[in-house]
Amino acid sequence: MKLALMIGTACLASLALVGCSSNLTQPDEYSGFLQDYSRLKEAKSPSGVEVMRWVDPKLDVSRYRAIYIEPTQFYPQPKATAKIPQSTLNAINQYYDQALRREAARSLPLAQGPGPGVVVVRAAITAVSSKTEGLKPYEVIPVALVAAAVSTATGIRDQQTTLGTEAVFLDGSSGKVIAQVVRKGTGKPLANDSQVMKAEDVKNVIDGWAADFHQSFAKLKAR
Repeated sequence: MKLALMIGTACLASLALVGCSSNLTQPDEYSGFLQDYSRLKEAKSPSGVEVMRWVDPKLDVSRYRAIYIEPTQFYPQPKATAKIPQSTLNAINQYYDQALRREAARSLPLAQGPGPGVVVVRAAITAVSSKTEGLKPYEVIPVALVAAAVSTATGIRDQQTTLGTEAVFLDGSSGKVIAQVVRKGTGKPLANDSQVMKAEDVKNVIDGWAADFHQSFAKLKAR
C-alpha cells in the first residue's frame, strides 16, 4: 500500500478561501473529468491539506517502477476573458505540467509512455466555486480562475484567485484506474477587480500540488 498512499496524495494544494469555505472540493464542484466520484473519501496530503481521494485496495505496489505524466489540460476548456487572457491560461497549464514532471522525477523515473510497470498520471485543471465571505456561493465557473470578494477594514474588496484539479492514476499496461484525487487551492489576492490575472498568481497552488507528490513518496522511502 506504499505506492497507493503515494498516488493518493500526489496531486493534486490548497488553502481554503480566507475565513469561509471548506478545504474540500464539494460534489457540486466536480467537473466530470473523473469517471466515478462515488468512491472518493476525505483524506489529508503530506502537507496537511484536505483532499478527496480513492486508492484501489487491491493495488500491488511492487508492479510499478516508473511514472508517465500525460500532458496536463483544462477540463472543461475555458474561454479567455479580458481578466483571464489566453496567455495566462496557457502559462498556467504549462507550469502545472512542468511542476508535475519536476516533482515526479524526484520520486520515480519518468517513462516516455504507458506500459508494464508504469503508473500513468492524467491530470486536469477543473471547475470549482468562488465564494464571498459570509455569503452563499454565487458562481461556479469552469477553471477556478475567478474572483472571490473578501472585505477589508477599509471596505475595499480584494480579489481571491482559486484553482482546482482532478487527477486519475492508471495502470500503464491495462489502463485500469488505480487511484484518483480531487483538490483545490487559493492563490495570491489581486489588488482589485480590474487587475489581469497572471500565472504567477496561482503558482503557489500548483507548487503545493506537485510538492505533495514528492513529499509523500519521500516519507514512504524513509520507512
